[in-house]
Amino acid sequence: MTGQPLLIVCPACSTANRVPREKLASGGKHGRCGHALFDARPVTLGAINFDAHATRSDIPLLVDFWAQWCGPCRQMAQALQAAAASLEPHMRFGKLDTEAEQAIAGRLGIRSIPTLLMLHKGREIARQSGAMPANAIVAWAQKACAS
Repeated sequence: MTGQPLLIVCPACSTANRVPREKLASGGKHGRCGHALFDARPVTLGAINFDAHATRSDIPLLVDFWAQWCGPCRQMAQALQAAAASLEPHMRFGKLDTEAEQAIAGRLGIRSIPTLLMLHKGREIARQSGAMPANAIVAWAQKACAS
């Protein structure tokens, strides 16, 4: 489907932007707000923007469910950012604070943290609990998307 544009949700304003497949690697900016569509770091997710990123985008969303009090979660933050730098723009990375967004975490059955959840078009395609280094996150994400 070369030439068929992809819908990419803007990390700043959470609206969809059409990006030609052949230009995905160059990143680009959102047509309305001007924010970069990819900046090699996870998007902070919450009630306002979670569903847009989880259901509207044509690229998978890898969500890190975490909490401030969780030591392994804080340790994994740098690994997640490194993985985002490696895998964007072929997937979006996001972080969801389970303390602040208990309803979303509950809806998705998050029972332990840190947990990584891969979603595509609103459907869960993979889940992994426990802290991981960047290379393991990259390998897990690539395998999840290949399935």
